[in-house]
Amino acid sequence: MTAGAFEEFYAQTARPLKSYLQRLTNNAAVADEIAQESYYRFLRADTGGLGERERKNYLFRIATNLVNDMFRGRGESSLPLKDVLANAEGPKQGQTDIRSDVGRVLGTLKPRERELVWLAYVEGSSHREIAEVLGLKEISIRPMLFRARQKLAGLLKSIGYCERMVS
Repeated sequence: MTAGAFEEFYAQTARPLKSYLQRLTNNAAVADEIAQESYYRFLRADTGGLGERERKNYLFRIATNLVNDMFRGRGESSLPLKDVLANAEGPKQGQTDIRSDVGRVLGTLKPRERELVWLAYVEGSSHREIAEVLGLKEISIRPMLFRARQKLAGLLKSIGYCERMVS
């Protein structure tokens, strides 16, 4: 990959990758470190035969694996639910307040569930692309995503959001 091609690729993927990593790790400094390591490993890999979308999926897979390694090393699976819910005060009127509440509740999901939800609804990845990034079978993505979405909706309902808002 030429320097110019990498700069263009970086410009297109840096912000989504860092957002994804920050949501998974709940730590901006750790997300930046993992992003840097992801780009380093991406550059070392032979990606010449991949298209633009496949390169992005490959980068996200590298990042996902690094996050999973980090959680495995610390023996963590998610943030304690009681800590997040203790800080929630119920539904709010403003868009940013809703985003904040969704972000806090999303942080309570298991890392795999956060990955699924983020890739599907923020990145707009297809089931096939999610399967490639997470190293899963495509056929298993739909039920896993359904369960993660149901869990997220249940958590939002538990802090006071009505069913119409979270369904």
